[in-house]
Amino acid sequence: MTPGIASACMPLMRLVDPEIAHGLSLRALRRGWAGRDATPDDESLSVEAFGRRLRNPIGLAAGFDKDAVAVNALAALGFGFVEVGTVTPKPQGGNPKPRLFRLGADEAVINRMGFNNAGLDVFLRNLREADRGLVGVGANVGINKQGAEPLRDYPALVEAVSPFADYVTINISSPNTPGLRDLQSEARLAGILDVIKCERPVFVKIAPDLDDDGLAAVVEVCAARGVAGLIISNTTLARPEDLRSNRRGEAGGLSGRPLFVPSTKMLARAYKMSGGRLMLIGVGGVASAEDAFAKILAGASLVQVYTGFAYAGPVLIPQMKLGLARLVRAAGLKNIAQAVGALA
Repeated sequence: MTPGIASACMPLMRLVDPEIAHGLSLRALRRGWAGRDATPDDESLSVEAFGRRLRNPIGLAAGFDKDAVAVNALAALGFGFVEVGTVTPKPQGGNPKPRLFRLGADEAVINRMGFNNAGLDVFLRNLREADRGLVGVGANVGINKQGAEPLRDYPALVEAVSPFADYVTINISSPNTPGLRDLQSEARLAGILDVIKCERPVFVKIAPDLDDDGLAAVVEVCAARGVAGLIISNTTLARPEDLRSNRRGEAGGLSGRPLFVPSTKMLARAYKMSGGRLMLIGVGGVASAEDAFAKILAGASLVQVYTGFAYAGPVLIPQMKLGLARLVRAAGLKNIAQAVGALA
């Protein structure tokens, strides 16, 4: 099967409960049923990140492959890098079902999954099998809902996953774990970062709902402590008035098309605030080459997809690569890195 054929099956998957469809997608990936991207990577898309050369700046956001079961299969779809997790120290069932909702009319998703995952031991066993020669690998770490001690758990998680990843992401911004977003405050974030020791680049994933003062505080805390960068952004608790789906009132984090504008504006603000001290990864509403290029122009060195990938299927990645290469040429640039922050 090719990515195009796999993507042609996506309308059928949308007839199935979204969480069941997600599980079926992971099984299909592990069996190689999503195919392999045969599109050559244009040299203009190659970028330096995490101490290595990535073939393109397109990554898969955390949350799709929570237990790192399909890294090699995802690499075959053409991603430049893949972020797995969020993993917590102990296995966690997550919030009660139903907890994942499609907003098809809005090209969006609402989730209140609650860091459901098989725990650190399973995650590490799977992550060891990932071929980092094929793709850049990031590990996204978080804390359990019950019994968590952030100053104990985050350093332990980072130490455990870092030998098997190119970078590590500290997730303090999911809206579905009570109290987690409080860790974005200046004092609490500083306390966590002060006890983390890691030879790999460390990123912090933040919420799009931070105000300018909160964003500035996060930028300064991270820059002062040698954090490699920020991932902007996680899902939002906001509900734009123009949402049309009858699921728009569900509790949880909203992702997809409605997140594109606010997350991109935050990205541009963070780019100006950081003054080149932090690498930024743009995520939120990316569903095309044009969306990805807009994130890069706003200050992202790399971009991630999730909801757009869930709707379009594997064909999205080769389409984005071809489109980005055309946009780079149309802008008169030799490499996509030259576009970073041009319109911030």
